[in-house]
Amino acid sequence: MLPLEYIRRHPDEVKRAAELKGEEAPVDELLELDRQWRECLTVAENARAQQNQLSKQYAKSRDPQDLQNVKEIGEEAKRELAKAEDMKRRLDDLLLRVPNLFAPDVPIGKSEADNVSLREWGEKRSFDFEARTHYDLGESLGIMDFEHPAHIAGSRFGGLLGAGARLQRALVQFMLDTHVAEHGYREIYVPFLVNSEAMVGTANLPKFGGDSFRVVDRDLWLVPTAEVPVTNWHRDEILDLAQLPLRYVAHTPCWRSEAGAAGKDTRGYIRMHQFEKVELVKLTSEETSTEELEGLMADAESILQRLGLHYRVLFMCTADMGFAQYKKYDLEAWCPGLGRYLEVSSCSVFQDFQARRANIRYRPGPGQPPRFVHTMNGSGLALARTLDAVMETFQQADGTILVPEVLRPYMGGLERIAG
Repeated sequence: MLPLEYIRRHPDEVKRAAELKGEEAPVDELLELDRQWRECLTVAENARAQQNQLSKQYAKSRDPQDLQNVKEIGEEAKRELAKAEDMKRRLDDLLLRVPNLFAPDVPIGKSEADNVSLREWGEKRSFDFEARTHYDLGESLGIMDFEHPAHIAGSRFGGLLGAGARLQRALVQFMLDTHVAEHGYREIYVPFLVNSEAMVGTANLPKFGGDSFRVVDRDLWLVPTAEVPVTNWHRDEILDLAQLPLRYVAHTPCWRSEAGAAGKDTRGYIRMHQFEKVELVKLTSEETSTEELEGLMADAESILQRLGLHYRVLFMCTADMGFAQYKKYDLEAWCPGLGRYLEVSSCSVFQDFQARRANIRYRPGPGQPPRFVHTMNGSGLALARTLDAVMETFQQADGTILVPEVLRPYMGGLERIAG
């Protein structure tokens, strides 16, 4: 969240950022409540001071009327403090609903059409036959199933069988091994259920509660992304500067209700309620966050390059960057069967927006006051859509799929998926 003091001093800047992001920001309501809260605190403090003075007077006089005055002013102080505490709770809730600012170089835009394409890597695969979609290939080979999962759980669930399941597992192992051995991340295994505090810490609550799954009668949520448990791993801690940057990689299932995506990508292994990701998360100092974001994105790109997938990098404009993001890049892999790009990673830096919520700080030096860390994350990569791109890119005229060379050691040397 943004500091209350910053909003007090720069209300117009905060309003402008929210407007350009297409978000609502209750700045005026927040500032009015802040004014009332401070006034209420002043009344309560004055009442408390008067109570202390009257108590001293009673200690000398032992006059029953003085005692009555002490009790009455004490009750007034309690009432005002209770009002102030209620206002503070409401004020804190409003603060959670104010979106983050954005970096000065972020493109100003009104929709995804205003995102800026920074670069492309590789060539789009061309065929001398009609390219098929991943779901056509998967169902014909018997390695992808949407019918049985629908009977079990309903729509927006998919299943993988045989070489399909093994291919996804190979992708997971390849990504984890690469990020750990070559990119310097520490693998971390985390809970797949988190409490509301953790969801607030990464700005998934209260804004995105409708897009998440909650356990009935328990303060637990199914993780919408590993970003939530990994970022909150150091909640309420003060780290040493020497520990930074912390670089973590985690493989988890993820669950999203896709409440805001009705009618989108209803066909195929694209927008599922349950999916998997290999997620990269960094906690950094203020001074190194920009450099570390570029490094995180390069790490995600290297996976696409080693798989031999054509992709592009988009610099997201204000209207398409998100509530909490300060700066965001999307990596999109080309799917020749679908004839379009699919997002396989969003690489975002939040500055201290999440760290203030989760109270994650670091001490710059001995005796120096702690500062909030900067957080960032990006998929390295999202499994379902990466799988789609692999299947469609390496399909053959006979309906089989070549296994990318980097995955063959994880597939027992299998070179071709033929059902």
